[in-house]
Order: sequence, then structure tokens, then C-alpha cells
Amino acid sequence: MATYLKRGKDQAQIKADQQNVTETVQGILRNVEERGDTAVREYSLKLDHWDPSSFKLSPEQIKTIMESVSEQTISDIRFAQEQVRGFAEHQKSTIHDLEVETLPGVILGHKNIPVSSVGCYVPGGRYPMVASAHMSIVTAKVAGVQRVIACTPPNNGELPVETICAMAMAGADEIYILGGVQALAAMAIGTETITPVDMLVGPGNAYVAEAKRLLFGRVGIDLLAGPTETLVIADESADAEMIACDILGQAEHGPTSPGALITTSQQLAEDTLKEIERQLLTLPTSDIAGAAWRDYGIVIIVDDEEEAVIESDKLAYEHVEILTKNPQYFLDHLTNYGALFLGPETNVAYGDKVIGTNHTLPTKGAARYTGGLWVGKFMKTCTYQKCTPKASAMIGEYAARLCEIERFMGHREQALLRVRRYGE
Repeated sequence: MATYLKRGKDQAQIKADQQNVTETVQGILRNVEERGDTAVREYSLKLDHWDPSSFKLSPEQIKTIMESVSEQTISDIRFAQEQVRGFAEHQKSTIHDLEVETLPGVILGHKNIPVSSVGCYVPGGRYPMVASAHMSIVTAKVAGVQRVIACTPPNNGELPVETICAMAMAGADEIYILGGVQALAAMAIGTETITPVDMLVGPGNAYVAEAKRLLFGRVGIDLLAGPTETLVIADESADAEMIACDILGQAEHGPTSPGALITTSQQLAEDTLKEIERQLLTLPTSDIAGAAWRDYGIVIIVDDEEEAVIESDKLAYEHVEILTKNPQYFLDHLTNYGALFLGPETNVAYGDKVIGTNHTLPTKGAARYTGGLWVGKFMKTCTYQKCTPKASAMIGEYAARLCEIERFMGHREQALLRVRRYGE
């Protein structure tokens, strides 16, 4: 039976915190819809202290910014984007159009059609999330999206030059220095200067995730990617130093970023708790990571691998690292996770920044019903049908009787018209 050595905040407190987020986001969305660019500019000034003559960067500005970035940074960004692009292209190669004759004269099929326009949110603020540009913009372009716009916030009143460089290299058609809920609202609702998009993608904090949730329906979204989550599943073969390092390395994203350990070893659990406290003494971001671990950290002791799978699937965390003697067992048996990191040789930072899998992943239990962002998220699988006259008459007889059962007489007449016209 699973035993909790440490628990995070209770669900009632988390729910209360979320209600405050929802009310704030609703107000911003309503204001942007009613007042357009004026509201966007007011929120940008209030929240980011950012009031440029234009939020959109000109080609000349982008060129100047790219020239200011070091060759090493350009090279590193290019390498990361090559990995993301390469994996996305391999994924796209698994997506196929279909056409099949299901009955004599009955042709059914589907086409995979890219979404026409996408808005990519690239988080910033405390940390410039350069990698999010690769994950969203590159992947959208591989899918065939024609118009990709990208928003990222300023960095303490300055242009986030590395992020802008990554956006441009990824192929963004429009780049705006605009952050937070006001950026999501502008892209989805549209303003006097920003043409609305069909879909929003990208990670963000709790406010960004809530904005996407509330805007869903008006536009499509990739998934609800809120504060990052990391779970380590470990047995006695793992070491506390690596576990603590990997949990805290993700907890520094923000004070609401959950980190968890599921282990079959009581000793390892206790050692990890001590090691986390030791590492927090020297971690430069300990103020953030420490708060996240204090309020959202979880340690669960289980009897065996099977129970570890059960507890992990209940959590359905965004990132799951496997530090056990047999990582393959968890690849074979886990069902609820955003991304899986098998063995000590890999880690969440690789996936976040460079290895090629997408880092925009489900959080808050969404891994129970969706995977992460990938090239297929930007494509609509749309069906079609066609019939020969003889097949139409045959199908029409079945359709007419089935429509009559449901009392849809107009539907029935559509079918009977074809029976009369095309029947022998």
C-alpha cells in the first residue's frame, strides 16, 4: 500500500487559488474584447511596464537584433531547432491521407489539412523561454501552417533578444513583444492591429493556461500546459543526489511547480528529503524552487513496480523520469504522462531544451486524455465520401429506413431522392 512521506497543498487550497486566477483572467479577456488595442496596451504597461510605439517588430528590428546575438548562441539555437524539426518531420511521415472503397462504389477517405493560422505563446518574464519558440513555431511550420504569429513578453523592460532570434529562425511570420493573458487575448480575439488566429499553442503560467481554457471554442488550443510538473520513479539503484537535482531543476520554473518522488526504497526517500534541503542551500534559484518543494512536493513509498505504476498514473504528471534497474517496465506499463525519460542518461532538461521531443506537455492531470504538442496537433483530419450511382441507390435504401426509425423525415427524403434518381 502506498505511503505518503510528504504531501503538498491540499486540494481545497489549490482550488481556492485557481478561482482567483479564473476571475482575473475573465476580466482581462472581457476588457480586451471590448476595448481592443487600448486594453492590451494598458495591461502591458501595468503588468510588464512595456509601452512601445508598436508591439510588432519590423523586419529591420529583427535583423538588427539577430546581428547582436553571438555566433555561439545562433549555432546552439540552430542545433536545437534541427533536432526539433527532424523529429517533427519523422512524426509527420507517420500521418497519411486515406482513401478506401468500403463497398462496391462507395469511396471513403480522409485528408490531413494544416490549420491556417496559429498563435504561439513563448513565455518569458523571470526566464526567457527560448526553447518554446522551437517547440511551437518550428513544429507548426513542419505541419504546413501558413501564418504563424508569436508573442513573448519583454524582459525587465528590454527586448529578449535570444528569444526573438529563435522565433525568427524558427520561421515566425509576425513577432510581437507582448506577454501574459493580454497576448493570448489579442491573438485569439483580435484587435485593431492584430488579426485573430485559429489556434493558440504554447506553455505558460497558471494565468496563461487559464486564458487558453477560457478561449477554447473561439479558437483551438494545443492543451492546457500550466506550471511544470516532474515526477521521479526510483528504486534502490538510484541515488538521492540525482533525484534531488532533477526535482529542484524543474521546481525553479515557479513557486507552483510540483515535484514528486515515487520509490520502493524507504531509505532512498529519506535520503532524498535530506539531499533536497542540502542542495537548496546552494541553488541560485532556491527561493523559487524551495517554495515549490515546500508547498507542492510529494514523496510516496510503494511496495513494488506495479504499485509505482498505479500511483504514477493517478498523478498523471507532465514529466516522468525513470531511475530504476528496469526502465523498460515503465515504458511498457505507464499510460498517463506527458513525456517519459528512461534511465539516468537522460533528463527533463534535455527534453525541455534540445533533444527533439516537444516540451509543451499536459499538466494538471490532462495526461489522462491527451499527449503533448506535436505536428499532428496542427493538422485537421477531415473525412470525405463519394458514391457511384448504383452504390448511392443501395446506401439510400438503408439510410431511408434508418432515418425513419429516428423520425427524421427530411433526412429520409434526401436518401429516397437518390434511390428514385439512381435506382434501377
